[in-house]
Amino acid sequence: MKNESTVLQRASTIKTEAYWMPFTHNRYFKKNPLSRTLVRAEGAYYTTAEGKRLFDCLSGLWCCPLGHAHPKIAEAVAKQVRELDYSPAFQMGHPKIFSLAERIVGLAPAGMGHVFFGNSGSEAVDTALKIARTRLIGRERGYHGVGIGGISVGGIAPNRKMFAPLLVQGVDHLPHTHSAAEMAFSRGQPKWGAHLAEELERLVALHDASTIAAVIVEPMQGSGGVIVPPAGYLERLRQICDRHGILLVFDEVITGFGRLGEPFGAQRFGVTPDMIAFAKIVTNGVIPMGGVIVKPAIYDAFMTGPETSVELFHGYTYSGHPVAAAAAHAALDAIAEEGSFKRARELEPVLERAVHSLKGEPGVVDIRNIGLAAAVELEPIQGKPGARALKVFERGMEEGMLYRFTGDTIAMAPPFISTEPEIEAMIEKLRVALRAAR
Repeated sequence: MKNESTVLQRASTIKTEAYWMPFTHNRYFKKNPLSRTLVRAEGAYYTTAEGKRLFDCLSGLWCCPLGHAHPKIAEAVAKQVRELDYSPAFQMGHPKIFSLAERIVGLAPAGMGHVFFGNSGSEAVDTALKIARTRLIGRERGYHGVGIGGISVGGIAPNRKMFAPLLVQGVDHLPHTHSAAEMAFSRGQPKWGAHLAEELERLVALHDASTIAAVIVEPMQGSGGVIVPPAGYLERLRQICDRHGILLVFDEVITGFGRLGEPFGAQRFGVTPDMIAFAKIVTNGVIPMGGVIVKPAIYDAFMTGPETSVELFHGYTYSGHPVAAAAAHAALDAIAEEGSFKRARELEPVLERAVHSLKGEPGVVDIRNIGLAAAVELEPIQGKPGARALKVFERGMEEGMLYRFTGDTIAMAPPFISTEPEIEAMIEKLRVALRAAR
């Protein structure tokens, strides 16, 4: 308890002004920073600088489903720092990154063959786009990180607005797949909406297939508010891409490594893309790491020319970082040993039952779920977009819950280690917060 007291005391003296926080209302936050300053994490819980214990309703930012301070991962990281703390990524390699690539290919859908490593989901997406090249097709409400390429194919207006002059030219977008009138309060995949994939045929007719390199979509749109693909939609995209010789890229930064109860969303939905971007869960969020898994034909297309020439002029100082590789191996060990994919499938109906019990609560206009992820969409307060969700978020913290809010949507993706009572409590506390925010 002495150490706990020291940590809390030290946090109370922190000066916040110098740090420009990402995706944060900085001025609002810094009026009362201690309530939202986290000083400790263990298992499925955070502790704030005020000593408040919070259940981690979104597994960090979708990335820590094995729980915080996982002993196996912590031990692997400490050991790796002493053994090989850094290895140049250009013209050199180290054993753990080669074995990690083999391991990830083994988890991926059949037919994948090679992995290119980066350090985040944003870098993974920009890597996939560089590999694809020429014209790209994204989707409205899609989120593909904050690189210029990712923003260009992304479809969230505020992310694009400020950087419009920098965006990649020639990018087009499919419509998003959410229609409140047709699919509100769907459980799992909506039955309506597969026909929206036909919009790709319209874009092919507009641009000509020969000018389109790739289509990139999230199997489940996570940051856009847990938008679940309609039954048959991804299958139809795959068919259209095959017909016209277009690459299909899945952004699985959120869905990769178990969030949908399978190694990848591709397996959950039974659709194999040509490339998969991943990050987050691969190291349980402990060390930044991301990457792209590609089919052998894509890799082979680059392996031309003299064997002493660089095939792809792309990479990062920290690509395949040894400490990240050690963390990833340990995370994948834990996933296997703890039966995390199976656990996520077991908890899915628990979350679905609980979250849909919120239908009819004040301000709730839609509820969506799949795998161990769910979202509750709220009616905006007139003239104050996002205000209702902020009220719910703040009341949730008072109730010991750390929810995630984007706009007027509350998203939840609890850790795989959660118990059924914890998930039920997460929803009941949300009910309290919704009623308080009316």
